[in-house]
Amino acid sequence: MITPASGYIFLFLALFFLAGGITGIAVFHVPMFALLFVGLLGIVPGFFIVNPNSSKVLVLFGRYVGTVTENGFFWANPFYSKERISLRARNFDSEKVKVNDKIGNPILINVILVWRVADTYKAAFDVDNYEFFVRVQTDAAVRKLAGSYPYDNFDDEEAELTLRSGMDDVNKALEAEITERLAIAGIEVMEARIGYLAYAPEIASSMLKRQQAVAIVAARKKIVEGAVGMVEDALESLAKNNIVEFDDDKKATMASNLMVVLCGDKEATPVINTGTLHQ
Repeated sequence: MITPASGYIFLFLALFFLAGGITGIAVFHVPMFALLFVGLLGIVPGFFIVNPNSSKVLVLFGRYVGTVTENGFFWANPFYSKERISLRARNFDSEKVKVNDKIGNPILINVILVWRVADTYKAAFDVDNYEFFVRVQTDAAVRKLAGSYPYDNFDDEEAELTLRSGMDDVNKALEAEITERLAIAGIEVMEARIGYLAYAPEIASSMLKRQQAVAIVAARKKIVEGAVGMVEDALESLAKNNIVEFDDDKKATMASNLMVVLCGDKEATPVINTGTLHQ
């Protein structure tokens, strides 16, 4: 941090030199007053403005002098080079990149990053271009993260954390990874989260069919469980009320017919039996 001189004082001095030089030459015709213009030329390059949430990094002949973060109109040594570095929060929406997850499935993923410069010295001198550094390191962190977790647990049923289901924990891991990578550039990571996640187009159709198959199997399992309970209740109710007496063969036939009716995809077509159950 450095506190430069107020720019308004030197602005008044610059106007005084300007007025004195013009008056001395035009009115009094004294060439020596031309030296005031030389002084004016030495003052003007020292003016600079620092806007809100901005800063100026001051360097004198290759030596870091300090950073001005206070807002206002200032004057400093005219030989200082002054580099502007914004301290505002910025959004970075990365491009969708194709990477392989932990089990090798190609996926598309991108990240939304909110960041700002916290250390102006590191941002200005420890890396060549801190904005480009943020983009490259964020891309590298996303690739590493995607390779650390499976997309889902279809192929890895033992996986407790996946990119799809463990979004909160994955985002925390992503933020920690990016924070570590960007620390060298003096960047503060305010938020990092996955903005887009999907299978790559070449396997998306196959994965959709697999998900549908898993859903169908799960639904069928529920239907069968419910049908078994209904058959048990039906046979028990018929036997309890002495409506029909069942031997083992009759129970098997009745259970089979009920299971077909309850588990079938289509509506059952009734058949009137005018004989015995065995005809």
